[in-house]
Formats: sequence, C-alpha cells, structure tokens
Amino acid sequence: MQKGIWGAVAAVGLTLISPAALAAGGGPDGAQLVAWWGLPFAGLLLSIALGPLVAPAFWHHHFGKIAAFWGAAFLLPFALVYGAGAAWHGAVHALIAEYIPFVVLLTALFTTAGGICLHGNLRGGPWLNTGLLGLGTVFASIMGTTGAAMLLIRPLIRANDNRKHNVHVVVFFIFLVANAGGSLTPLGDPPLFLGFLQGVEFFWTTRHLWPETLMACSILLVLFFLIDSYYFRQKVEEKIEALDPTPHVAPLRLEGKRNFVLLAAAVGLVLMSGIWKPGVVFDVFGTPLTLENLARDVGLVVVTLISLAITPRTARVGNDFNWEPMKEVGKLFAGIFLTIIPVVAILRAGEAGALGWVIRLVTGPDGAPDNVMYFWATGILSSFLDNAPTYLVFFNTAGGDAATLMTSGAATLAAISAGAVFMGANTYIGNAPNFMVKAIAEQRGIRMPSFFGYMLWSGAILLPLFVLMTLIFF
Repeated sequence: MQKGIWGAVAAVGLTLISPAALAAGGGPDGAQLVAWWGLPFAGLLLSIALGPLVAPAFWHHHFGKIAAFWGAAFLLPFALVYGAGAAWHGAVHALIAEYIPFVVLLTALFTTAGGICLHGNLRGGPWLNTGLLGLGTVFASIMGTTGAAMLLIRPLIRANDNRKHNVHVVVFFIFLVANAGGSLTPLGDPPLFLGFLQGVEFFWTTRHLWPETLMACSILLVLFFLIDSYYFRQKVEEKIEALDPTPHVAPLRLEGKRNFVLLAAAVGLVLMSGIWKPGVVFDVFGTPLTLENLARDVGLVVVTLISLAITPRTARVGNDFNWEPMKEVGKLFAGIFLTIIPVVAILRAGEAGALGWVIRLVTGPDGAPDNVMYFWATGILSSFLDNAPTYLVFFNTAGGDAATLMTSGAATLAAISAGAVFMGANTYIGNAPNFMVKAIAEQRGIRMPSFFGYMLWSGAILLPLFVLMTLIFF
C-alpha cells in the first residue's frame, strides 16, 4: 500500500495551487499549527503498537492500507487548509531527505546480511552462547541490529535446540544484538541513522556513548552467562542432549562470504557521505539534495543488486530469506515520515508551539534541558512506539540543530540516543528486529513469552540497569 501513500502525494502535487507557500518554505510556521495536526502520527504509532496484539491476522494483511490511511489523513486536510504547494513540498522533503536514504540503507544491510549463512550445528553452552551474543553485539554497530540479528539468530537457535530451557537465550539476544549493540554508529540502529541524516557526525555516538554501551553490554553478558550456566547444568543433569533435533553431523561451513565485502562497501559509502563534502547541491522540488548523499544512496542500491546477483541461492534458502520484513518497514515508515511532518514543525517552534508542554517536561526550572527526563521520556516512548520516530521527536524537542547538540548539547543528545537505542528492548514493538527475532524463534519451536511475559523479563533485568545508567551517566 506504499503506492497508495505516494499516489496521494502525487495527486496533491499535480493540483499545485499555492506557489507562495512553496516559495515561503513549504508550509506555515510550527507555532501556527494546533496540536490536532499530530493526531494522524499518533494514530499510526498506536496502530503499530496495538494492531499486532489486538487483531494480528487483520494487521498482517492490511498494515499497508492502515499506513496509507493515516498518511492521507494528514496530507489531504493539510493541503486543503494550507495549500497543496505546502503539502507537496513537505511530502517531497520527507521522501528525498529522510525516507529514501533510510529505506535504501536498511535494504542494503538486510540483503547483504541475509546472504551470509552459517551451515552446520554448534554445541550450545554458556561459553559458546555468550561468545555468540558478544560477537553479535559487536556486529550490530557494524552491520546494523537487523543485519546482525538475521545473521546470528538461526545458528544460535540451532546450537540450543536440544535444551529444555532456551527462551532466555533468545530474550538476551534481543536485549543485546537487536538493540544495545547498535548504539555506537549510525549503521547500528535506525534512530542513529536518522540523527546522521540530520547532521550528527558518524563517529559522534562512538565517542559519546561507548561508556554507557560498555557498561550495559558487559553487565548483560555476565548476567546471561550466569543464567545460562544455571540452565545448562540442569540440561546436563537431565541428560537430554540425545534429543537434539539437529545432531552434529554437518561440518560448519560459511556460505555467501562475498557479502562481507559488500557490507564493508556499505559502511564505506555511509562514511563517505559524512566526510566528502564537494559542495554540489541539486534542487528537487525545493528540497536540497547533496551530491554526497545521492552518491551514497545510488552506491547502496548497487551493493544490494550485486548481493542479489552473486549470493548462492542455497545461502538465502538456508537463512529462510524473504522480503516480508522489508515490505513492512517500507510501508509503515512511508506513513511515519509523512505524518511526523507537522509534529516536527510544532516541536521546532519550541514553547511557542502547541506541544510546548513537552519542552517544559524535559526542561528544568532554570531553562536547561533535564537529561534524566530526556533519557526516560525518549526511552519509554521508544518502548511502546517505534524508536526511530521517537528519536526524531525528541531530537527536535531539544532544538533540532545537530551542530549545537553535538557540542554544548552533547549530554542531551547522548541521553536521547541512549534512551532510543537501549530502551527499544523493553518490548517486542520497541525496535523492528525484536519482532523478527521472536517470529523466527517461534517458527523454530521455541515458546516465546507473550507481549507482557516478555515485559516481565525486560522489567526485571533492564529497568534496574537503566536506573543504574541514569545515576552514573545522566
């Protein structure tokens, strides 16, 4: 239903009737917008949060239509009130500046990682499992949480499929590989890539979040080792290893290794776009498009196509590779990037905007940002909504100027980044890979906790960790 969203955009554009609004910057000042313009954005995020829980079958078949509905619910009334020129400009800016780069990068990482398959079986135990989780945690900031999760979840499940107690292995995998491990680069997690697109330097999060990341991941890995050792001793006592459904008969073999070169190329392209500044800018319907960003996105498309061409079919079959996760991301984020337009404009207006209370919530009595509130407000919303748009909301709440946030506002930007990335692990819906990992585990016969059952795990393990991080860092 992505076509439905952009079809509506095109229809508005073809009836362009307000050149003045376009020339004036594509819309009214955020201070002029009332809060109800944010209802389509809130409605879409609530649909994402509740749809899979309340009506999973309906959601699975119609989430694209739902995203299209909320996109049109903002775009068409906005065009009627402020002119189609303003609506067209806003939609084109969201498409060119944010949506296409976001989806192109995710597709490249998803495709190349999905072409690397580890055949054979490992013997799951505390040391091996902890090592795989640690490896995935490191990989997450290099190839993205989605790429690292898709690369390692199946070998990890096969290694532990003869164990009676293996749910904790997948739960900690979500904590570490699908979330916390992606906190060091824009490649790691979608919120940080959105920050990169807004002007945050590539290695800024590496320099400013490594202490928080090191502490959180070290504690989680040690805690996992202790829990896994306990359950592993029970397995040995029960002597259930003979029940292994995937016995150790096939030698370990890595297929699709050429995709590692393509992953390195993807990393290089993103780095290039942050370092190379030729000063060439194209105007696309009023939206500036720099040469370095155009080169990056074209290069990532080429990387994706090469991966599809050179990867052995058996590697993708071994990974159960399919396009459904990317289709869901593409359709839902088309709606998100449309409906968030007025929310960002209002937040940029500061206390003069209709959401001034949000500014006051995360601002101290002296007018300085309250970094504890930024960390927890960003994190709580990231837990129940999607952490990428949540990051964007609070990034703009803090002023939206990357140069300022990276310097005088560094502590605030660190709090926002940490809250979005780390607390995306609090629920299944906090980050896209969470549900993907859950679905793969259930397909392999693991009885994963329910939505609220998973929250018992995250509440018992992650919330005390986040309190400790608050006391130490924020």
